[in-house]
Amino acid sequence: VQLQASGGGSVQAGDSLRLSCAASGLAISTVRVAWFRQVPGEDREFVAYIGANVDDTASVKGRITISRDNAKNIVYLQMNSLSPEDTARYYCAATFRVERTGRWPNDYGYWGQGTQVTVSS
Repeated sequence: VQLQASGGGSVQAGDSLRLSCAASGLAISTVRVAWFRQVPGEDREFVAYIGANVDDTASVKGRITISRDNAKNIVYLQMNSLSPEDTARYYCAATFRVERTGRWPNDYGYWGQGTQVTVSS
């Protein structure tokens, strides 16, 4: 199983980015796929997941949309109205363990390498 995250970059506050998580070795339609983010020195933070349902964290509500293209086997994270507080390395992760809450890194067994998002004011 491989998860390849891409789409990060350096943007200005208020801009938008779309991150992509391309999966191989598993079908995203059969698993839960999440995005987490991490700032150096801090714990990895849940952002959103998509599976049989969708969930996201309060700090991004109204600003992000998680979606998937089953034919391409890609999960997207559309992020709008970015602020410097969104600066982090963004990781995608996948799990077959959909009975877990899905909001904790330990809920996921497969991880991508991450993509850096830097938002300047």
